Amino acid sequence: MDKNKVKQTQQARRHARVRSKITGTPERPRLSVFRSNRGMFLQLIDDLNQKTLVSAAATEIKTKTAKIELGKALGLLIAKKAQEKKITKVVFDRSSYQYHGRVKAVAEGARAGGLEL
Repeated sequence: MDKNKVKQTQQARRHARVRSKITGTPERPRLSVFRSNRGMFLQLIDDLNQKTLVSAAATEIKTKTAKIELGKALGLLIAKKAQEKKITKVVFDRSSYQYHGRVKAVAEGARAGGLEL
């Protein structure tokens, strides 16, 4: 089997395993993390009503920083936007990524911004 196909299959299995245990509600939405080589995207999602409540992208941060610092800044930004919508508690969805590096920095930034994970 093609090496890339194997990687995609393994990633999909990890993502399904994580998502089977996590769901977002209007009171406690899901903080979803997507990272690419160029940036990161965060969303607060209400799974019951299938709505995105708040989103933040790496393009909103104007300063040039390293990827880990960018993750921390994005966590702070989404926490600020969430507090404007009166959201204080969230469920952290790391997708298929390890809780390490940029993903961990997002969680730390969100906690520093006042969100309860």
